[in-house]
Amino acid sequence: MFIIAYAPPPIAPCVIALVIAAASTDIQCRRIPNVLVAAGLLGALFVQCWLRGIPVGAATWLAGAVVGFGLFLPLYLLRGMAAGDVKLLAMVGAWTGPLLVSYVALATCVIGGVWVLTVTVRRRQLKKLFVNVFILAHPALRGGRIVARGGEPAAIESVGSVPYGVAIAAGTVVVLLATAA
Repeated sequence: MFIIAYAPPPIAPCVIALVIAAASTDIQCRRIPNVLVAAGLLGALFVQCWLRGIPVGAATWLAGAVVGFGLFLPLYLLRGMAAGDVKLLAMVGAWTGPLLVSYVALATCVIGGVWVLTVTVRRRQLKKLFVNVFILAHPALRGGRIVARGGEPAAIESVGSVPYGVAIAAGTVVVLLATAA
């Protein structure tokens, strides 16, 4: 069962504006500007401390940022996500706190997963996607490295990419609107 949480009044409009700005630059430039993430983190620290007091606000800010960063870091390390996406979820976590950012990450993965599958099917590269997933998952199942049959490192051929900041923005908006009701 999910624990219901909500973002206090000034948080939702601020974080929604930030993720929409990030999504729009991700669509146009295929990157999320560090200055946007840094401004969002600074703004979140100020608002969290203003709402909750300095010790609790700073702790909520830090816990949310760390959880957000940690949730998408493994995907970045597997080269399945860009660093800007990881930093953007950390910024969302700084605004929303650790519980809501977990919900945001879940919603983002569902939205982004459906989007990526749709794009992959339209590009007729679904088989290549499943091969890549197998290459990544197979050594994890055996506890070994990613290697091809001859002992060389396995080559993973990309099936393309999507501006995942859009999925993060959509997941954020869905969770914040769902918890506001």
